[in-house]
Amino acid sequence: MADVSGAVEDATGFEVGVVVPKLSRAAAAEGGEDCLALLVRELEGAGLLVDRVRGVSAEFIKLSAPIETLGRAAAEMQMKKLTYIGMELQFEWDQVAAFVTQPDGSLFSWRERFTCFRYLIYGIVNKTDSKISLKFDHKEFDWKQNESLLRRLEDEGVVKLVFPLHDEVKRKQLLRSWALNWHDFTWQPIDEVYSYFGTKIATYFSFLGMYTRWLFFPAVSGLATQLIDFGSMQWLVLPAFFIFVISWAVFFLQFWKRKNAAILARWGINYSFAEYKAAPNELDPFSLRHPLSVECVEEKKFGNAPAEKRRLQRNEWSGVLLRIRNNAIIVLGIICLQLPFELAYAHLYEKTETEALRYVLTAAYLVAIQYYTRIGGKVSVTLIKYENNQGEQSTADSLIYKVFGLYFMQSYIGLFYHASRYRDILRLRRVLIQRLVVSQVLENLIENSIPYLKYSYKKYNAVHKKREEKESPSGKSVRLTTRVEKEYLKPSYSASIGEELEDGLFDDFLELALQFGMIMMFACAFPLIFCFAALNNATEIRADALKLLVMLKRPVPRAAATIGAWLNIFQFLIVMAICTNCLLLVCLYDVEGKWRIEPGLAAILLMEHALLLIKFGFSHFVPEEPAWVTANRVRYVAQAQTVCSRQLLRSITKLNTKWE
Repeated sequence: MADVSGAVEDATGFEVGVVVPKLSRAAAAEGGEDCLALLVRELEGAGLLVDRVRGVSAEFIKLSAPIETLGRAAAEMQMKKLTYIGMELQFEWDQVAAFVTQPDGSLFSWRERFTCFRYLIYGIVNKTDSKISLKFDHKEFDWKQNESLLRRLEDEGVVKLVFPLHDEVKRKQLLRSWALNWHDFTWQPIDEVYSYFGTKIATYFSFLGMYTRWLFFPAVSGLATQLIDFGSMQWLVLPAFFIFVISWAVFFLQFWKRKNAAILARWGINYSFAEYKAAPNELDPFSLRHPLSVECVEEKKFGNAPAEKRRLQRNEWSGVLLRIRNNAIIVLGIICLQLPFELAYAHLYEKTETEALRYVLTAAYLVAIQYYTRIGGKVSVTLIKYENNQGEQSTADSLIYKVFGLYFMQSYIGLFYHASRYRDILRLRRVLIQRLVVSQVLENLIENSIPYLKYSYKKYNAVHKKREEKESPSGKSVRLTTRVEKEYLKPSYSASIGEELEDGLFDDFLELALQFGMIMMFACAFPLIFCFAALNNATEIRADALKLLVMLKRPVPRAAATIGAWLNIFQFLIVMAICTNCLLLVCLYDVEGKWRIEPGLAAILLMEHALLLIKFGFSHFVPEEPAWVTANRVRYVAQAQTVCSRQLLRSITKLNTKWE
């Protein structure tokens, strides 16, 4: 192996945990072999390294695997990996040197490793000619032929959970170099984050870090606009600041696309077709174990072309109609239910006399609206199940668009109400400050305190239950001593809505998008708002890192080449910002802070058209990928064509020789 790959990996640390209930005292006293002993033997027979740990609340089976075991599994499931000629080919263990390694030198990424683990543990099936009787804690059941052992144990409640484990060595390294490193507010070890958490989480932190760094430019400009008196040229300051902010946002998103392409190329991810290929679900071992044959695919593709074409067109348009219907339901829910609630809050806010009560009212409103938006999110999850979405990513994008519509109304309708009714720039600034401060403080408090409270509650229940069972010697305290049990009791990294479709990044991206919309759409009302956003995001990087490394279970790795639908939402918010800020600029305010509209509507038309030209024109000035990525792509294509041509010529030569 060392001579073949050139990069040997030792046996990994324990990376996957299986949670099973503990045997009762009566069952343990009877002795005899139970199904867990069979499970351990089968796992060891699959080439995995197994360690059984008895905890306070349950028993845990920790799993690790040498690289050869993972390599054999990847070859069996026909995993596609990027080669050094730029093509994704089916992995072969004997040809391991042809495949691109990860930035840390390992052969497989964390997502690929976890996929191999699931394939191995769920791929243990009954290969005998008859069913096998299993027993656990006075409970007997049958293990049928060709049935997955772990699936059967999950159905019977013997296996409670299969989850990824934190690697203590790597976790502590990331804590020192990332979560607790305050020397550079925006610097992050993105390659290490990718190796530990996978593509999707690393892409989020890369976007958050770049967004925070770029925020310093409008923050400094907004600070100067707010504090410096420009004398007779003061009337030009806000229009100039607004043009600068729109240009900044356009260039930021374009340069993000370049950075996204660069980091994916560095990680060896062929993003050019990764979003479009219809691959099986990599976390379902059976979809990987029994792929469709080429003959079946060809038969489906060419067997009855006119009928297949009509079927695809019918499914396409029925999917469009279903999405229109579901979007209409969401819009009606916003208009009939959420809009009156938002207007009632805005009215109560104006009737409240003291600023302290207004802060309390805003906090209560933000807490109450969370329940409404979560209900709307659950409704959205139900609706998209009936849409003809192509794949999990398309379904997740549809969910994102629907739920963001709910949060868009919740976040901005009150600000629009104050701006249109009172036309007071000072009043609007106070509302902006209260909304931003209260929402950011409340979100950070909830985001960081709830996981700790959930963990403490589960820990207390486990210890209290153990004490009630009186299994521990008298006078001896009951404590959680095993790392795997502490990780099991921690909450998972999941979204507040749509847990089966999205992980916790949904909430994190939603928070960024809502902040971006607020600072962009009301930039002219309060330029200093960019300073608040920059300071909040600088702390958000470390808080999110600490949350993932300490407070939560290690997330299941997900594949994502880009930030997906969120990029379209950021683009939409830029267009909305052009419209709202043009209205703010037309309604110029006098020294008393009251707005007037004497300049007329010509200014808004000129400003809006100019900024829309900047938005859609500047986007074409910055290439979406660096030149070196394009050059590598062209070189890889030429190399792939050369290899394919040579193989084709060899095949033709052999065929001609055979005929002669």
